[in-house]
Amino acid sequence: MESLMKQLEAINQVLWGPVMLIVLLGTGVLFTLRLRFIQIRKLKEMFKQIFSRPTKEREELGLSSFQSLSTAIAGQVGTGNLAGVATAIVAGGPGSIFWMWISGFFGMGTIFAEAVLGQLFNKNKNGELVGGPAYYLRYGLKSKMLAAFFAISIVFALGFMGNMVQSNSIALAVNNAFNIPKIIIGVIVAALAGLILIGGVKRIGAFTEKIVPFMAALYILGGIAILVINHENILPALKMIFYGAFNPKAATGGLIGATVKETLRYGIARGLFSNEAGMGSTPHAHAVAKVDHPVQQGLVSMLGVIIDTGIVCTITALVILTTGAFETGLTSSELTQQGFRLGFSNFGNFGLYFIAVALFFFAFSTIIGWYFFGELNIKYLFGKGGVKYYRYLVLLCIVLGTLLEVDLVWALADVFNALMIIPNLIALVGLSNLVVKSVKEYSFKEEKEENVSKTS
Repeated sequence: MESLMKQLEAINQVLWGPVMLIVLLGTGVLFTLRLRFIQIRKLKEMFKQIFSRPTKEREELGLSSFQSLSTAIAGQVGTGNLAGVATAIVAGGPGSIFWMWISGFFGMGTIFAEAVLGQLFNKNKNGELVGGPAYYLRYGLKSKMLAAFFAISIVFALGFMGNMVQSNSIALAVNNAFNIPKIIIGVIVAALAGLILIGGVKRIGAFTEKIVPFMAALYILGGIAILVINHENILPALKMIFYGAFNPKAATGGLIGATVKETLRYGIARGLFSNEAGMGSTPHAHAVAKVDHPVQQGLVSMLGVIIDTGIVCTITALVILTTGAFETGLTSSELTQQGFRLGFSNFGNFGLYFIAVALFFFAFSTIIGWYFFGELNIKYLFGKGGVKYYRYLVLLCIVLGTLLEVDLVWALADVFNALMIIPNLIALVGLSNLVVKSVKEYSFKEEKEENVSKTS
């Protein structure tokens, strides 16, 4: 086992090295430039499109724009928002948060392109919309091999191993806070998930549109409450972030011995891993949205990055910095737990219970989102007949995940995550002209409708 772990760590050092990060960020820069900073130009329209209704012929298919966004955010907002931010601060210093914001800004361009391509190449199969990278690889890039390679990778990365990690996170947090045996937690989580998953895409969409806004609001309000309590530390924390981006050692008085290179690396890496820009996961949710034009869902998709990186990750970072938790020597989700524990220190163990509940909702919603992303790829590979067996395996993985040491599972998940990114980025770059063309068509349509309304 130890030998296998060393081999996987060596593989991940190559797969997740500087080249991968440069290519991921570079793809975002490419689309940002080619689409003329669409994340700024269309900021107002992003919010308008969430509640837009499609024409009647599109009404019966797929999910609403809001349900699709909620399902995408369910996959995006998870334990990474708690553990990933904490790891970035410990390894790269507070300045890594600045580079996390930068990666999020350019990642919006990538997410937009993924959503547009997901819409362009979705398929109506037996009255049900399906789509995602496997479909734009197969029908856009005309590569059956890359499509199958992607589909297999994401099923293992998210559907199986990823969900084992999520259930393990739930079991640890709930066990620490309430002392409930992990196996019981695993069975309960699997049973709750099964009730939702058995209802198919409609029930998944109905669940995520209710639970995602609730869990995000719960966490954000808790974080804001701590920031109000520690309001005098907010400006010093922001100073550490901006100053630390270019002089990390001076920002914390040498407390965190990070270099500019480490600050840049961890900020960009954790930002991209958190919002999943370029990973090929979120376009599954956006591909099945009921919209009249692909660009409409592309605009909606960028809101996911704003919520994930711009709001939730920022709240986590400021709680850690304003409470002084980053000085405790802890890392990962334990550091975030410590931040909330210190923030609510006047209320006993409330901070510990709060994070346990928040982590449950974050990880559980991610399980639902990641299951759904995997299911669409099972349908691509095996048709509807394979879904039943996939569902049983996912539920088994949820239970097993609460019992296993997750280092090996994380390492395997990282390998498959990298493997699914490679074909997705090839498709994004190869089909970038289609994304640009789609935006031009949409802009022309908008201008035409505006001129008609002015003359009428």
